[in-house]
Amino acid sequence: MRLLHLLAGTLVILSIGEASAKGDAERGQPLTALCMACHGPDGNSIAAAFPNIAGQNAQYLLKQMQDIKSNARSAPLMTGMLTAFNDQQLEDIAAYYSQQKTNRGNADPALVELGESIYRSGIKRKKIAACSSCHSPTGSGNGPAGFPALSGQWPGYTEAQLKAFRAGERTNDGDSSMMQITTLDLSDPEIAAVSSYLYGLH
Repeated sequence: MRLLHLLAGTLVILSIGEASAKGDAERGQPLTALCMACHGPDGNSIAAAFPNIAGQNAQYLLKQMQDIKSNARSAPLMTGMLTAFNDQQLEDIAAYYSQQKTNRGNADPALVELGESIYRSGIKRKKIAACSSCHSPTGSGNGPAGFPALSGQWPGYTEAQLKAFRAGERTNDGDSSMMQITTLDLSDPEIAAVSSYLYGLH
């Protein structure tokens, strides 16, 4: 049943037109001046409280900015930051960051085995699908489908987002509630392991 929800969610995301990024990276670069304080000059952020967005899929970035601007996604640290930008400017910003190179860290060796197992195979006994089925074996995501790149993301940020989906505090994962369903039965240690694994995934 959970796999059917995931497949349905994929079809829904593929049909979303409003987040179809057609931005211009050259126009977008000067618009990122306000973003640099938290996300760094190239989208590699200064701390885990702020996501790395360098190399992120433009379509996903655009949707998140639109959701934050419209309050469909709660992001207190971004309050008011996007208000002055129109849709074209958001598309340009997304295009710029999508072309930057992501810095990657190193996974905690003690968590690699569990993290890799969850990412690549899921958890059969809990009927949790492999993360790689949507986010790709390399963690680069699936731009056309709107699935984000995850490799190189701060473990603390990934943990916080997975826990927010699990708690129903973050709900902008489409009508299928794909991420809320997937994270529902993930334990804190499992979330920590897969988050650490993603930080070092190449």
